[in-house]
Amino acid sequence: MKKTNLSLALLLALILGFTSCGPKTEQVEEAVVEESSNFGGLALYTVRDSMASNPKATLQAVAAAGYAYVEAANYEDGKFYGMAPAEFKSFLDSLGLTAVSAHMGMVNMENADQLITDVKAAGIGYFVIPVPPMGMFTFDPATRTLGMKGTADELVSIMNTLGEKCHAAGIKLLYHNHDFEFKPMADGTVIEEVLLEKCNPEWVNFQMDLYWVTKAEASPLAYFEKYPGRFKAWHVKDMDSAGNFAPVGTGKIDFAQILAAKAQSGMEFYLVEQDNTFGLDPLEAIKISHEGLKKFGFE
Repeated sequence: MKKTNLSLALLLALILGFTSCGPKTEQVEEAVVEESSNFGGLALYTVRDSMASNPKATLQAVAAAGYAYVEAANYEDGKFYGMAPAEFKSFLDSLGLTAVSAHMGMVNMENADQLITDVKAAGIGYFVIPVPPMGMFTFDPATRTLGMKGTADELVSIMNTLGEKCHAAGIKLLYHNHDFEFKPMADGTVIEEVLLEKCNPEWVNFQMDLYWVTKAEASPLAYFEKYPGRFKAWHVKDMDSAGNFAPVGTGKIDFAQILAAKAQSGMEFYLVEQDNTFGLDPLEAIKISHEGLKKFGFE
C-alpha cells in the first residue's frame, strides 16, 4: 500500500509545543504486571518518544503503571509502532493490554479502506479522527490559534463517509476535539454542534477531550445533557493554574463532577493523555495521572 506518514502528529507537536523543553529522560523499566489490578486507558501519544525508540519496553512500562488498555497514535507503512497489526495485538495481549482505539489523522479517501482494514486486524474497535482531516486543519502562527478551513458541512460529509465505511467493516468512528470546535466561528457556527446534529449517530460519535473543552470555556456537562450518549470516549488530562496540561489530579478540572455524568455522556472508555509534560518524564507523569484517576473514582 501507499506509504502513510506521521506529518499530522509531527505538525501538532511543533505548533502546540507538545514536546517538552530540554532533553527527554524517559527511563523504561521492565516490571511484573499485576493484570487483575489494572484499570483505565492511556493515549500512547503521551509517551510517543519512548514508543518511537523502544515500543515494546514502553508498553511493558505502561502496563506496569497500572493501565489496562491503550490508544495507538502511530501508523506507518501498514504497521503500528513498527509492528504488523496482528503482531501489535499479540504483543499487547501478552502484557494484558488491549488497544481500544487509534488516532488515524492521516486518513484520506484513497487510503481509508486499507487503514480501516488494518485497525480492525489489530483488534482495535474505534477509529478516531484527531483533527479535521484531508488538509482541513489550520494553524495561525501569529496567534497560535488552531482552526479549520472549509465548512462544518464539508466536515460532516467526510465524517459520514468514513463512518459508513467503518460501520460496514464492523468498527466505530469517533471525532476528537480541540478547543476551536467549541468556539463560535465568524458566522456563529459551532463546529462540534453541527457535527453532533448532522453526523449519522449510527456511524459517527465523539471522543471528548475534557482539557480542550475546558480550554474553550465550554461545559462538558452541558454537552452531555444536550447530546446524551454521543461521547463514547474521553481524553482525561488536567489543567494547571496557568492553563497548561497537567497530570490528572494536579490541576483544576473537576473530574468527579464530570465522571458523575458518565452514563448520560455515553462514555464507554477513557484515556489519560498529556500532550506535553513540561520537563517531567512522561513515564512518571502517567503514574501520577493513574493515581489521580483513583482519587476521582475512575475504574
